[in-house]
Amino acid sequence: MAKPQAEMLKSHAPKEAVVKAPAVPKVEVAPEQLVYANVLLYGSWLGIALLLLTNVIYLTGLVRPYIEPSMLPQYWGMKASEFVQVAHIPTGWGWISMLGYSDFLNFIGMALLGALTIIGYLILLPAYLSKKDMPYTFIVLTEIVVLVLAASGILAVGGH
Repeated sequence: MAKPQAEMLKSHAPKEAVVKAPAVPKVEVAPEQLVYANVLLYGSWLGIALLLLTNVIYLTGLVRPYIEPSMLPQYWGMKASEFVQVAHIPTGWGWISMLGYSDFLNFIGMALLGALTIIGYLILLPAYLSKKDMPYTFIVLTEIVVLVLAASGILAVGGH
């Protein structure tokens, strides 16, 4: 008796080969690099949470803003330098003195996000010093110095 055509196709079909995924190489990560990565991870989330919280404070009016939102349209067409002068806004680190106003509170989250790399490098520095890893120690120290000088305003370059 003849087999049905569907059965004949099944019996002659090649068996599928089992394909194994290539082995994932084991990579060793230094403990200080994991700490650095965690500082960036959790610090970023903290900075974002602070930005959200301070934005809610601003939008709800829980803390009085320096410039009322209804007054903002009169400043929109101005250059930044003109706005700073007309609105009597401090420049550089002068924002710290304005933290009593809700429209300056968001600078806290931004400053934290900007400082995370420096904080991370400060965590890496003792680890590299204890290992006597001079190339990485030099790189980390250089990064810290450059970033701190840039944040301080001492290395003021460009149009900012």
